[in-house]
Amino acid sequence: MRRIISIAIVLVASAGIAAAQPADKKGGGGDKNAGGNGKVKVYDFSGDTIEGDLIKPEGSTVDARDFAKHASLIHIRTNFINEIIKSAEDL
Repeated sequence: MRRIISIAIVLVASAGIAAAQPADKKGGGGDKNAGGNGKVKVYDFSGDTIEGDLIKPEGSTVDARDFAKHASLIHIRTNFINEIIKSAEDL
């Protein structure tokens, strides 16, 4: 089983090396992504007219549920300063 797995790994690794493109020997001339021969391809779509209707889903829209309204969990303590003064007197 190990032999089969090792052979598979070697085949996958060698396929990656074999699929590599050769380096450009001319010194960087031309566009490498335009078909491989350095020519620039231009497509002209100015004469094409697209006609059609806007297709919308049938039925009514469903709005998302509103978030619940809750009271604030923060309560302002009005006697806080008095409690600090009392705790300082106890020291």
